[in-house]
Amino acid sequence: MSKITFLNARLVDPEKDEITIGGLVVEDGRITRHLPKDAPKLTSGRVIDCNLKYLAPGIVDLGVKICEPGERHKESYRSGGLAAAAGGVTTIVTRPDTQPATDTPETLEFVTRRANEAAPVNVLPMAALTKGREGREMTEIGFMMDAGAAAFTDCDRVITDTKVFSRALTYARSLGALVVAHPQDPCLSKGAAATSGKLASLRGLPAVSPMAERMGLDRDIALIEMTGARYHADQITCARALPALQRAKDAGLDITAGTSIHHLTLNALDIADYRTFFKLKPPLRDEQDRLAVADAVKTGLIDIISSMHTPQDEESKRLPFEEAASGAVALETLLPAAMRLYHAGLIDLPVLWRAMSFNPAQRLGLESGCLRVGAPADLVLFDPDAPFLMDRTTLRSKSRNTPFDGARMQGKVLSTYVAGTCVYERP
Repeated sequence: MSKITFLNARLVDPEKDEITIGGLVVEDGRITRHLPKDAPKLTSGRVIDCNLKYLAPGIVDLGVKICEPGERHKESYRSGGLAAAAGGVTTIVTRPDTQPATDTPETLEFVTRRANEAAPVNVLPMAALTKGREGREMTEIGFMMDAGAAAFTDCDRVITDTKVFSRALTYARSLGALVVAHPQDPCLSKGAAATSGKLASLRGLPAVSPMAERMGLDRDIALIEMTGARYHADQITCARALPALQRAKDAGLDITAGTSIHHLTLNALDIADYRTFFKLKPPLRDEQDRLAVADAVKTGLIDIISSMHTPQDEESKRLPFEEAASGAVALETLLPAAMRLYHAGLIDLPVLWRAMSFNPAQRLGLESGCLRVGAPADLVLFDPDAPFLMDRTTLRSKSRNTPFDGARMQGKVLSTYVAGTCVYERP
C-alpha cells in the first residue's frame, strides 16, 4: 500500500484528551509516525495538507441496523457502508434485528460475507442472544463467537424471563462474550409513543415514564452482579437511570453504557407537530434529561455515543404518530449532530471522540479508535464549523427518515480513510 503523510492538521486524540497541531505518517494501512507542527514536507508518497482542519480517529458506531437479509429495500450493506463513509464512520457494529434474526452461525456468515463484499468500511456483526429474539431459548453463543459475533443482543426486545436472561448472561460470562441490552421495563413501555408529561397528554399520545428505563436497568444490574457478565446498556436516556449506573460502576461491575445522538441533541418538544421522523425508541426525553445525559457523557459515566441508525421506509413512517414505526437514520448525520454539543459548549471534541470512537473500540477489543503509532489508519478529516442545510434527499441511505431534515447544521466530513485507503472524499 502507498504511503500517506497528513500535514498541518489539528489532531484530535481522545486517548490523551488533547488537540495538537501536527501530522501523521501512514504506511501499509497503519499509523507509523507522528509529526510535529513544523515538520518539513516529505517528497515520498502522497502528501495531504489538512489546512488546519481536524483529523481524528474514524467513528466506531455501535448499534447500526442494516436490513440484510429480509428488508434490503430499507438499507443494504452497500448503501449503509457508503452512508457510513460519508459520515466519518469507519466501523459499523450491526444489530441482529433482521428478518430473519441473525441467530445462527450460518446467518452470521452470510452477513459477514455480504458486508465484506459490499461495504467500504469495517463491519462487525452482533448476534441475537436468544433464538428469534423471542426471549425463550439462548442461541449457540460459542459457535456464534467462532463465526465472528462481536457481541450478543436482542436489541429492543427485552427478555422478560429473568431465568432465561440469567442463564444467557452466565453462559456469556464463561466465554467472555459481551451482552448488549436495552434497559426498559417492557410492560410499562409497551405501546408508548412519547415520554409521559404535559406534552404527551395535550397531544393525546400513549406515553411511558422514564422510570421504566430505571427499572429495567436496576433489574439488569442485579443480574450482572449475580453472573459477573460483561454488559453494555445500549441507550441511557434519562436522568433517573444515572444514579443506578454510577452505583454499578462504583461497585466494580463490568458495565458500560451508551446513548444515541438523537437523545443528546433533541427533546420531547420536537414531537409536538406529530412528525414521525422524531418517533424513536425509547421516546425523546425532556430537556432536563437531555442535559443530564450530555453531562454524563462529559464526565465519562456514559461511555459511548452511537447513531442507533434505524432505517424505515416511507410507508412505515407515513402513518399516524402512534402507529408509525420507530427509529431514524443517522450514519451521515452523527458527526454534524455531535457538533451541536461542541458548539453549545456542552462537550469538547476529545471527549466526543472518546465516546464515539475510543471507548466503543476499547469495549469491543479493537485496535482502532485512537491515533497511537501502530493503530489502523482509520481516520476522518472534518471541518466542525462548516455550515449547511440538511436535505434528506441527498443522504446515501436507502431510507431517509432523518429528524434533521431541513435543519441548519455545522460540521462537514471532508474525507474518510479505512486502513489508509480513502473511502470518501467530499466533492
